[in-house]
Amino acid sequence: MQSEALDRIVGDFRSVAPQLPGGGHRWVERARREALDGFASRGFPTVRDEDWKYTNVASIQRRALPPAIAAGAISAERVRALAFPDVPCHRLVFVDGRFDPTFSATGPLPAGVCIRSLSEVIATGAERLEPLLAGVPENGFAALNLAFMTDGVVIELDRNAVVERPIHLLYIATLPERSIYYRNFILADENAQATVVEHYVGPAASTYLTNAVTTIVGGASSHVEHYKLQQESAKAFHVAGIHASQARASRFTSYSIALGGAIARNDITSRLGAEGAECTLNGLYMVGGRQIVDHHTRIDHAKPRGTSREFYRGVLDGTARGVFNGKVIVHPDAQKTDAEQSNHNLLLSKAAEVDTKPQLEIFADDVRCTHGATVGQLDESMIFYLRSRGIEPEVARALLIYAFAHDIVGRIGLVPLKRRVERHLISVLPEGERIKELL
Repeated sequence: MQSEALDRIVGDFRSVAPQLPGGGHRWVERARREALDGFASRGFPTVRDEDWKYTNVASIQRRALPPAIAAGAISAERVRALAFPDVPCHRLVFVDGRFDPTFSATGPLPAGVCIRSLSEVIATGAERLEPLLAGVPENGFAALNLAFMTDGVVIELDRNAVVERPIHLLYIATLPERSIYYRNFILADENAQATVVEHYVGPAASTYLTNAVTTIVGGASSHVEHYKLQQESAKAFHVAGIHASQARASRFTSYSIALGGAIARNDITSRLGAEGAECTLNGLYMVGGRQIVDHHTRIDHAKPRGTSREFYRGVLDGTARGVFNGKVIVHPDAQKTDAEQSNHNLLLSKAAEVDTKPQLEIFADDVRCTHGATVGQLDESMIFYLRSRGIEPEVARALLIYAFAHDIVGRIGLVPLKRRVERHLISVLPEGERIKELL
């Protein structure tokens, strides 16, 4: 099966390579070829790979999902429905892997801030991105992303640049049976600040693949707040990586909200490479039916006095499966590290399943590190308590589910995004309208 998939993908590459950005720039073409060669030697990850043992991607491997070579049609009404109402944003819209200037509205940017599509940046050569694309991709999907990267965003923040308005990156899929490849870069210099939202959506009944990689570089004392809202089709595949590197006293805050996809995989990493860096990873996944959602996180404390916090919660129904693997590594030089990690899961059916594995690897002796995980069902004593107060059983259950998930939703600092997730949460609860009345 791997050889058949490889032949198909090599044929796809030969077909679309002339249309990919960066043609004529030797370093871009070399990076693509090397990535394709890397995929040829590694193939798709399998359940024999430790990091993929609970997430079988054979269904992706079997399907012929050629790269999208053109963008489908979207309407202004669709974009308005997905935009944040009443909140000024710098908005960039991408459709089926390509930047759409018609529906984008970046507006005036502060001094020292540049936001452009990746295709525009690498068309000019942009050799400054070359070192960020160097190295061996961590898995076959990452290799495919580099080989086929079509578009994405490059956000450059000069020293002391502050972007007050959120940067809303809206990725819309319209074409069935296609694969879409995004590559994003957020480059924040010393003291720079920005809030970035990646929002992925697609048609409800379509099967397609979104493969996205975001690289974040945080300079000294910078602060990047990154949100990812994944609302793909329930039949779609979503495989993504978010990888941050942090300098002295920098702050990186991540929110991963996974609500869609037949298979959704997120690899989120950060390397605290200088003293005093801070990292916070928050996550919520809510799935049902036969969906699979997988979060693999890794935080590397490389230098002293780093702080990391990690809070993930999952709600699973039907025969859905959740995977959480959170690894915190405290390297020998990272004395005075303060790290905390937790993953809590709520199973709403007997057939739902979660595999959770919080990990600490500590090679320093003066640290404070804790971790923990829970998997369970609704507390019957709490349901009884609510019923004793006159609340119907189904409403009591819905209220407890809402409260469980809202522990993460309540941490979201971007108000319009928080409201959107709250609305989704209420819409999927069986007694959502009653919950609205009680809140």
